[in-house]
Amino acid sequence: MDNSLKEFKKKVGAKDINIAVIGLGYVGLPLAVEFAKKGFSVLGIDLDRGRIERIKNKESYILDVPTQDLKKVILKGKFRAEDSFRSLKKADAILICVPTPLKRKYHPDISFIKSAVAAVSKHMKKNSVVILESTTYPGTTEEVILPILESGGLRHGRDFYLCFSPERIDPGNAHFPLHKIPKVVGGVNKEASEFGKLIYSIIIDKVVPVSSTKVAETAKLLENTFRIVNIGLIDELTMMCHKMDIDIWEVIEAAKTKPFGFMPFYPGPGVGGHCIPKDPLYLYWKAKKFGFKSRFIKLASDVISCMPEYVVERLNEILNKRGVSLGKAKVLVIGVTYKKDIKDLRKSPALDIIEILQRKNAIVSYHDPLIPYLKFNHTDLKSVDLTKKRLLKFDCVVIATEHSDIDYVLLLKNSRIILDTRNKFRGVKNPKIIKL
Repeated sequence: MDNSLKEFKKKVGAKDINIAVIGLGYVGLPLAVEFAKKGFSVLGIDLDRGRIERIKNKESYILDVPTQDLKKVILKGKFRAEDSFRSLKKADAILICVPTPLKRKYHPDISFIKSAVAAVSKHMKKNSVVILESTTYPGTTEEVILPILESGGLRHGRDFYLCFSPERIDPGNAHFPLHKIPKVVGGVNKEASEFGKLIYSIIIDKVVPVSSTKVAETAKLLENTFRIVNIGLIDELTMMCHKMDIDIWEVIEAAKTKPFGFMPFYPGPGVGGHCIPKDPLYLYWKAKKFGFKSRFIKLASDVISCMPEYVVERLNEILNKRGVSLGKAKVLVIGVTYKKDIKDLRKSPALDIIEILQRKNAIVSYHDPLIPYLKFNHTDLKSVDLTKKRLLKFDCVVIATEHSDIDYVLLLKNSRIILDTRNKFRGVKNPKIIKL
C-alpha cells in the first residue's frame, strides 16, 4: 500500500481527518451530519446564507436530517457551517455536492461545479482528497475538474487525489437511509479510488470501487436513464390504453405477477425532483458530442414532458362530458410537491398542471398539507382547507400528489368528480373516480 494511503488510513482510524462538504442541500447536509455523527470534524460550506443561519440555529431544513441529529453534532463541536471557502485549507477530504441544472432542455449547466472547484483549487492543502458527488456528464471529473485543480501548481497523484462518487439519496425513503445505499466510487487512478473508498467506508455499509471516474459518472446516468425510459414507456402505454378503453393499472397488476423478466413502473402526471427530469439529458448531450443520438432518452423525456398537458386534456374531456367548460371550471389540485410526503417543489408536474389550467382560464385552487403558500411565475396561491362545503364548490378534483395526511374519505364523499393521476383510489368502485 502506498505510504500516503497508509498514513491516511491511520488518521481515519484515529478520527483525525477534517472533512468539508460543499453544498448543504438534499445531498450535502445528510452526508455532513453522518460524518459528524461518526465523530469526525466536518465543515459545511454553502453560499445560501439562509441555510447557514438555520444551521447555526440548529434547525434542519432537510427531511432526512432530524433537527435533533443536527443539534447534537453542532453542540459536540463536530459540525459547523460557513458561507466562505477560507477554512478549506484545513480539510483532508472535500466533497462537492452542488446543483447541476440545465441551461436549456438539452444543455448541461456545470457552472456551479466549476465555481466550487475553482474555489477549492485556491484553498485546498496538499495531500487532500477531492470527491465530486454532483451528477454530471461522463468526462467532467477528468476533463474539467482535474485541470482546474492542477491550475494552481498541485499535481494529481503527488499532491492530491480526485474521485467521482454519484449521490444516490432518495428523499424520504425510510427503507434506504444513507448508510444502506451502496456507494460507487471511481478515481482518476487506482490510488484515488482507494482514498475514496476509505472515506465513504466511514459512513456507508458497502462501497463499490470502479475502474474510472467516467464509469462512475455513467453509472449514475444509467440508473436514472433506466427510470426515465421506463416511465416514458408506461406513460405512453397509459395514453394508448385510454384510447382503447383498457385500464392500464389493471394491466400493470396483471403483468407484475410474472416472477421474472418484468419490473413494474407506474404512470403519473409527470416526473419531478432534481434527478429524473434532468440527468439522462446530460448523457444525451454528451453522446451527441461523439456523433451519437440517443433516441430512447429524447423520446422518453419528450413523452414525460407532455404528461401535465395530457392531464389537462383528460380533465377537459371529463368536464365537457358533464357540460362544463374548462375555461370556467373550478378545479382543486390535491398535492403540489413532486413526491408523496416530501416537502419539495423542484420540477413538480403539479405546478405545470396549475399553470396550464390557469392559461386556459380555469379557476384553480390547491390543497397540500406540506405547502401552505405557493408562489411561482405569475401564480400566488394559498392552500385551501378541505371541508364538505368547500369541496362541493369545485367542478373537479385532480389528485396530483397522494400525500398520506389527506382525508380521502372526505374527498370522495364530497367531490363531484375526481381525476386520480396516482391511482390513490385503487380498487374503489365509484363513478366519481376517473383514473389516468
